Amino acid sequence: MPAVEAGSYELAFHILPTIAEGEVPTVFQGLKDLITKHGGEITNEETPARFDLAYEIVKYLEGRNRKFSSAYFGWVRFTLNPAEVDEINKTIEGDNQILRHLLIKLTKLEEANPFMFHEALSENDKVKTIELDDSDDEDDEESSDSDSEDVVDETEEVEDSEDKA
Repeated sequence: MPAVEAGSYELAFHILPTIAEGEVPTVFQGLKDLITKHGGEITNEETPARFDLAYEIVKYLEGRNRKFSSAYFGWVRFTLNPAEVDEINKTIEGDNQILRHLLIKLTKLEEANPFMFHEALSENDKVKTIELDDSDDEDDEESSDSDSEDVVDETEEVEDSEDKA
């Protein structure tokens, strides 16, 4: 039987806002320790930071449904044997310190272009263009340049209308 090749994964998570700010690094380290305990190797991460959620999330805790409008968000990328993914997912689902999580397998493109969420929130630039195709056809390059400009122009219009509101 051939050996199973490790895959690249990302675990994105919200830590409950009721966790003391000083305890958030401990919870984050616990998640990373869980991954390494199952044979995973951490490749990249973004430390959790508190932010307001786009909508309230309800979680059943301490015998009742509780609503949360903020959380600490972070993520960690790692390589792992696919057979271990379900066990990690089940363990995190039972963790009452985690409000919500998502564990996905990364494509090669996603692996090469990590999205730094907290950095993006703090930047003034709303749109960045990443070239995905290395074709040598000049016509394609010209049309993609004009498409990129249209996206930036539309974003500027949205920003202007938001400023007026």
